[in-house]
Amino acid sequence: MKWKETVKGLKAYEPGKPIDAVKREFGLDEITKLASNENPLGCSPKVNAFLKNTDFNFALYPDGYAQDMRTAVANHAGVAEKDLLFGNGSDELISIICRALLSPETNTVMATPTFSQYKLNAVIEGAEVREVPLNANREHDLDAMLAAIDDQTSVVWVCSPNNPTGGITPTAAIQNFLAKVPEDVLVVLDEAYVEYVMDPDYADTLPLYKQYSNVLLMRTFSKAYGLAAFRVGYAIGQEALVRKLDPVRGPFNNTVLSQAIIPIALSDTDYIEKCRAINAAGKQQYIAFCEKHGLDYYPSETNFILFEIKADSNEVFQELMSRGYIVRSGAALGVPNYLRITIGTEQQNAGLLAQLEDILTKKGVLA
Repeated sequence: MKWKETVKGLKAYEPGKPIDAVKREFGLDEITKLASNENPLGCSPKVNAFLKNTDFNFALYPDGYAQDMRTAVANHAGVAEKDLLFGNGSDELISIICRALLSPETNTVMATPTFSQYKLNAVIEGAEVREVPLNANREHDLDAMLAAIDDQTSVVWVCSPNNPTGGITPTAAIQNFLAKVPEDVLVVLDEAYVEYVMDPDYADTLPLYKQYSNVLLMRTFSKAYGLAAFRVGYAIGQEALVRKLDPVRGPFNNTVLSQAIIPIALSDTDYIEKCRAINAAGKQQYIAFCEKHGLDYYPSETNFILFEIKADSNEVFQELMSRGYIVRSGAALGVPNYLRITIGTEQQNAGLLAQLEDILTKKGVLA
């Protein structure tokens, strides 16, 4: 086989173990998965009711333009329909961007740690990857990222709130950054967790794409909307930018079911507010645990929290899994001795923290 040099030695994305596999491995009847930043409450009841009472002709291709979903998202966001690009999750959008703009002759700039798929897709395209550590405030170091840009830079990634750390980069800082970035460099603002942001100083970034022709916002229905299984992400950019990216998108990349439920999910704003409130309360459970035991934690505006455990995170990850809790080891995210845990329900959080406290006490971490 004549493999591309760039894919030799690459490892596939390793998701958390499936619930059924963990049950079989450890002989457990119940598993709580808090590893992939899914909404523990699931999706809107309106979506479930619709799916139970609606029939589809599965022999037909879906609408390749996703008109009904497009109109619903455009109205919800207050943008033009032609300013939208849909992906099979944000993962496909990242792939589209990299395929369209990156090559061995270009480079791309991103923070570290940040979402791993930026780097993976850039490496596949043969581009140079320039990683810039977060600053002392645990935000994107936009000054250093600006300094990393040169004539060969094609794409810059700003993940806010950032995954896996959970913090936001102030919108004012992003605006100042955009004013200095060359117009031929695409700046992607990945906002997968934007619905969870509670910081009163956070400012909506939508005006930025209208002001700058080289800005693309990415959002998703996999997190707060509880629709990860349906794989719908969307990007917002000026029509001319979207028109350049759209030919790289695969045809019919959003299913009939996906396109049907998104308008319904968007209509249930009360449900999203409920999810936000429960998530905010759950986050406080983890913060209280960290402060009680003197453990460092990253301030989070998401539905997950990254915090210190002062122990081997892979070992603790395995021990928690044996007790019925699937989390994410910080070692896999470039932050060893930390865990990233999805915020669950009050009961799920309490159960996990009780097990974690017992594990860390036995390891001598906690008195």
